[in-house]
This record gives sequence, C-alpha cells and structure tokens, in this order.
Amino acid sequence: MPAPKKSGRRSLLVISATLLSLSVTAPAALAAPTPSTSPTATPPAQMSTLGGARLGQPGTQVNLAPGVPVLPKDLTARSWIVSDAESGEVLAAHNAHWRLPPASTLKMLFADTVLPRFPKSTRYKVAPKDLEGVGAGSSVVGIKEGRTYSVHDLWLGVFLRSGNDAVHVLASMNGGVQQTVEDMQDHAEELQALDTYVVSPDGYDAPQQVSSAYDLTLFARSGLQKKDFRDYCSTVSAKFGSAEIRNTNRLLSGDSDVPVYQGIAGVKNGNTSHAGATFTGVAERGGKVLLVTVMNPDKSEHNEVYKETAKLFDWGFRAAGKVNPVGELVPPRSASPGSARPDAGASPGQGAQPSSGAAGGVGAKPAASAAAPSRSGGVGTALAIAGGLLVLLGGGVFLVNRRWPLPDLMRRRARP
Repeated sequence: MPAPKKSGRRSLLVISATLLSLSVTAPAALAAPTPSTSPTATPPAQMSTLGGARLGQPGTQVNLAPGVPVLPKDLTARSWIVSDAESGEVLAAHNAHWRLPPASTLKMLFADTVLPRFPKSTRYKVAPKDLEGVGAGSSVVGIKEGRTYSVHDLWLGVFLRSGNDAVHVLASMNGGVQQTVEDMQDHAEELQALDTYVVSPDGYDAPQQVSSAYDLTLFARSGLQKKDFRDYCSTVSAKFGSAEIRNTNRLLSGDSDVPVYQGIAGVKNGNTSHAGATFTGVAERGGKVLLVTVMNPDKSEHNEVYKETAKLFDWGFRAAGKVNPVGELVPPRSASPGSARPDAGASPGQGAQPSSGAAGGVGAKPAASAAAPSRSGGVGTALAIAGGLLVLLGGGVFLVNRRWPLPDLMRRRARP
C-alpha cells in the first residue's frame, strides 16, 4: 500500500527550513532569507552562508598562503567545491551555494532517501503505470513492462546507467513519484541542504528544480555512510538481464580522453540540456578522503566536467593539511551525542511500505538494504573496505568539530 501523502507544506519548505536552521546551528551557518527556486544567469550577490560566511560570497574562495598550491587554471564551471569528506572542512569553493539545475546528481538524494527502505532481494513486477512520466530523451537502463526485477538490479540501473526508468519503478514502490519527491525534500531538509528544491526524483529538468554544489556534496557525504550506497556508486560494470552495463562516471570507468582517476570511489554524474554537465566524486589518496562537486562547466570540450573535477582533486590532495578551510560541511540536524551511527538501518525519515508489486515484502517494515544479503556476483567494484581503520568520534566531539567521518576507509582495487 502506498505511503500516505503529507498535507500541503511544500510551499513553505524553504522558509521553514531556513528558520529551523537558525535555531539549531551556529551563527556561522546562517542561511540567506527565502531564496528563489529559479536559477539565475549570474551568481546572486547574496547566497546562503550555511557552513560559513565566505561560502555565501560569489566567486572563488580559498586561503592562499606560502606553501599552499595555486588553484588550477582553466576552471570554467559555474560552481564547484572541494571538501574533506571526513572532517567536513571546505578547502576551496566557487559559488558554492549558487542554486542551479542538478541533473542526475540529484539521484544521490533519491538513493540516500529510498535505498534503505527495501531489501536488495525484494522482487517487483513492473506495471505500465510505473513508467509513466519518464521524460522524453531520458537516460534509461531498459526496464520492460511486465517483467520482474530485483531491487538490487534496479539500483544498478540507477547508479551505473543513471536510468530514469529504474528511478520511476523504485518511486512507485515507495508510494509514487509525488510521495518520493516529498520524502526527498524532507530528507534534504534533515541534511540542511537548504538550497535544494525537488520536483522530479530522477533530476530530469523541471521548472524550479535546483540544488547547489554545497548541497550535492552533503547528499554524497550522507549517502557514503551507507554500505550499499558506497558499493553501488563504485561499481564499474555489472550484468543487467542478458546485457552488461558500465558506469557512466568516466573518472571511475575511464574514456578515450579521461583516464580512471587514481583513488576514485564514486559518486554520481548528470547531464541535461538545461543543467549542463554536473558531477560529484569521492576519492582517497594518502589517507585523505576528498569530495569534489562541479556544476556546468562553460567549456564545451568532451568530458570537461571530469577533467575539471580531476584538476580539483589533484589540487585538493596537494593542499590538504596546508590550506586553511573557508567553511565546513554542516552535519544533519539530527546529529547529537550518540546519534552518529554509520550504516544505520534507515534514513532519518520513516520508511514507506512496499507496494503490492513487491514480492515477499507486502506490509513488511522496510529493512536496511545494507543489511540485506549481497547478490553482486560478477560485479566489478572499485572499493576495498578496510574496516576499522577509521575510528568514529564520540558524540560530543562530533558536535564540537562538526565531523561526519566515513565509517570505513575507501581504497581503489587495482584493475587489470
């Protein structure tokens, strides 16, 4: 049975989220008042200052000093951010809170919201209504009406092929597209991703749908707390039916003009005519785990978003430990002593019940996919998990330092 829809509060989400943020965060994490959901042609003079005052300033923000490498040349993206995934320090940023169309990078929020709600082994028969509303020209993995798929295969379709058809099927299981959009907006609010306004769960261009480099980084950081999220976003190739699908993240899978990036471990790319190319990546090198988000490079070269991301990763790894941060990634609102549990069973929102097409799951309480048995036979992955190498900080220290460390250290497996 679909989860009940919430009453009309979407029109007040941005205002209420901002006001609540003022009551629970430090003064440095103030948000700009009632931002518009319409993207602008140039960065607004006043943007959110969540995470630090400098993150609300237009232009490039970095603390250059002796010993700090200069930023790479030829960065053309409208917005980007380089941050430490573990400490949350923002090493440098450019229009970090500029509200722009996110394209399929919004699927990180979709996955972080919905992925914990259904075991990977759940099977679902696709009805015609499940594929209604998939936008013209969407990226698809090839879901067929009347066929039965495992949740595991649907998530491979979402992460590897950015399949909007797979997103719509999972959204149907979650109670429908509108319910899922509301769930995603609620989860964005919980993560303090206040630049984000969700209209479509797959990131397909829609009026007023926006996010920011800052928010996309929050989504990735939250998702990476979940083992299944890490596994899917780092999968290079997998079987889907009788075919093999390959990850369209070119820093992970490589391309003729983009080599596989050393230390890359995910996360998600996107590209639409309105949003341009967008990308959030996570990489580990020398014990440091960095997140980089790049939105809409102006340069039209092939794979430019990956090239600029690689340049920013290179800079970040050289600058880490030398550059003073210009801001921070804020923790989720619910973060409090004892609440920062990696791979927790559910997202902060309540899990929706599977709809009647989910075999073996009707009426059951949604279980964490991280706890479900793995069915990834033959799947190539870029991660080797070195459990226990990172020690979680105590709740009190988390609040003081605003830390949200990854629960395990990500390292690339050497590929033949």
